[in-house]
Amino acid sequence: MKISNLKYPLVKQLLFITGISIVLFSCHGADKADDEDAKVTSQTPVTITTINDSTLTDYIDLNATSTILQKNYVKSNANGYIQQVNILPGQNVGKGQLLFTVKTKEAQSIGNSINILDTTFKFSGVNAIRASLSGYISQLSHQKGDYVADGEPLAVISDRSSFVFLMQLPYELRQYVKMGQNVDLTLPGGTKVGGIVSSFMPTVDTVSQTQGVVLKVNSSQQIPENLIAKARIVKSAKTNTASLPKSAILANETQTEFWVMKLINDTTAVKVPVKKGIVSGERVEVLSPAFSKQDKIVISGNYGLPDTAKVKIVKP
Repeated sequence: MKISNLKYPLVKQLLFITGISIVLFSCHGADKADDEDAKVTSQTPVTITTINDSTLTDYIDLNATSTILQKNYVKSNANGYIQQVNILPGQNVGKGQLLFTVKTKEAQSIGNSINILDTTFKFSGVNAIRASLSGYISQLSHQKGDYVADGEPLAVISDRSSFVFLMQLPYELRQYVKMGQNVDLTLPGGTKVGGIVSSFMPTVDTVSQTQGVVLKVNSSQQIPENLIAKARIVKSAKTNTASLPKSAILANETQTEFWVMKLINDTTAVKVPVKKGIVSGERVEVLSPAFSKQDKIVISGNYGLPDTAKVKIVKP
């Protein structure tokens, strides 16, 4: 009986050790599975792109206002009353066309008394005012029956041949605009017309420090005065230059350092400093380093990645 009683504690010990081993093995297996899951989930999903050869243009858009440079002021040639008005605002007139007739105040007061006394005198006191040049009536100041003084403006004739766009150019950009240079103009609504730099105004605005640039346009379209268009000034242009999408380029807070995340294998991306060139639309010129067509650059999911990061390529 004593021998059998000794065996029971030994069996209990063996069972206890076996249970502990099973528990430890299970925990170790679970930890290993958790590590593998963490390793997989630590990969950042990204999409990639490659370097492209593009034609890039660096430009600036400025406001240009349509205007008539040459305007003729039609004035009264006597003190009197307007008897006849032969024009309307916006009407085209030709050189020498009769615009107004003005009867002097003396003739208005005397009437036909002189003609009654002497029928051969033929006095009317009516003066004819004619257009000195061709154009359209942009302003009409008086109507029939108005009293006007000698030299008082009656109307304004705008010379259509002097129609231009006046562009306000910041003086620091003066080096990019030359005489005879072609400038594209975009009107409200998207219509495009071509302009040529014909002259520069001799003064600069004191406040804005902009200089007026006269753009001569050759268009059959009747463009109204005081219309604001967008004038595009090309600062530089390059063809067949290496470029990447804007989203591929990362920068620090002060925009002084730029880099991309380049894949060195299917699951690892590293930080590569780059030097930017022309920025045109959604493309950015890459001056250095020289990437090959086979290099894979992260285009999305790259924000906040460390210098070396585990990534997982996904379809965009």
